[in-house]
Amino acid sequence: MAIAISQEAFDAMVRENMEDLGMDADEALADAVEALSLQGADLSGIIKRVPGEAAAAEVSPVVRVLDELKASHSSSGGLGQDLDGLVSLIHELRGLCCSGDGSENTAVAVRNGGVEALVGLCASARIEQEKLLASALKALSSMLRDVESTEKFRQSEGPKIVMDILKGGSESSDLLDAGFSVVSAGSAGNEVVKESFMDLKVDELILHVMREKSKANVQSLYDAIRVLLTPDDNRVVASQVYGYSRRFAEIGIAEVLVSALGEKVAPSSLPSACAALKSIAVNDEICRSISENGGIDVLLQCIGEAGEQKNKVIAKSCCSLLSKLAASDANKSVIIQQGGFDRFLKLTSRFSEDPSIIQEVMSMVTVLTLRSPENAARAMEAGYGTLAIQAMQRFPSSGQTQKQACLMIRNLVVRNPENRTMLLNDGAEKLIRKAKGMHGSCRDAASSALRDLGLDNYNA
Repeated sequence: MAIAISQEAFDAMVRENMEDLGMDADEALADAVEALSLQGADLSGIIKRVPGEAAAAEVSPVVRVLDELKASHSSSGGLGQDLDGLVSLIHELRGLCCSGDGSENTAVAVRNGGVEALVGLCASARIEQEKLLASALKALSSMLRDVESTEKFRQSEGPKIVMDILKGGSESSDLLDAGFSVVSAGSAGNEVVKESFMDLKVDELILHVMREKSKANVQSLYDAIRVLLTPDDNRVVASQVYGYSRRFAEIGIAEVLVSALGEKVAPSSLPSACAALKSIAVNDEICRSISENGGIDVLLQCIGEAGEQKNKVIAKSCCSLLSKLAASDANKSVIIQQGGFDRFLKLTSRFSEDPSIIQEVMSMVTVLTLRSPENAARAMEAGYGTLAIQAMQRFPSSGQTQKQACLMIRNLVVRNPENRTMLLNDGAEKLIRKAKGMHGSCRDAASSALRDLGLDNYNA
């Protein structure tokens, strides 16, 4: 981990270089930056200036905007009278954090109290000041990018303040979108913030919003579900998100998401909605309940429409979710009975030059044929043996495509010896050995495929 250093310590080092070592200003500054970098110090957000020559606000536009924002907020008992001016400052701050130098500007803002200032402003504003709140929330979400910033958000009681805004402003699509963007950004990579939101019953709020604002298509809400249910905090050995997923399913969010996929979600939000539902589908019971509520029907329909419209993003999202649901043996039968094999093959024909779609389809078929010789026989009859061969021939440089083809071939032959001869006659052995030699990521899958094809020298 990088060594933390404060602005004061950096300034002191520059001053010491000048006063004790006799360096000129530019040399002292450059030496401090170089020395601290070599020591592994984290200089992100540090304003590289010579102390005494220029104030931080003169060197950094971010500090200038923050100073003006704090001054305006502190006047008139919390919020100044010039709300339009305040909104303009917030827009300027957000623009700086989202610009080409956004990463460094964001770090400067976080080091100089930007998170605390925006949280405090949100706490002071009234729900009726919708434009101000939406602007502040959007700026805050752009500032929450790492554990340092999300911890400051938590310590400032950010989760409670944002939840209060979402509850009070649930009639405003702009506030909902901005508020749930903060839920996503604040929870990403921080297990403690996720826990804070769950303690505040964010799941019940999400269900309420989805039911009451069913046609609002708040994409950030779907993103919030996904982030809250993703174990992405490397500091934590055992995440609690599995239990959160079950809570989301128990109160009915999975059912409402299925309904939204079928009727209400805008195409631009559909991939996010699929990712949200996928994050809830963590066990066999939940996967079966999604199917019983029409989830598989909806996804097969969406896959067909995505193929017709050549919408790769939606096609991949739906296939990925369907692969997750297919982990349930009961769902495997439903997918196949509804013509899944034919639909997926038709999708690959529409995206014949796109290895990413073919990978998703082969992944689904791999799941559908796992421990099921009957499904493997049906897959071979439908043409998936040929698909594997053609994919390996057409995309030799795509390691992921080669690996996924090997995994699918394994399941097609491991319990169906009658399929081995067909694949070997089509040149499977040569293609698998070539993939094994070209791609290190394929070695294990290729060796297993060769073994299950009945070849003795599969490790050669």
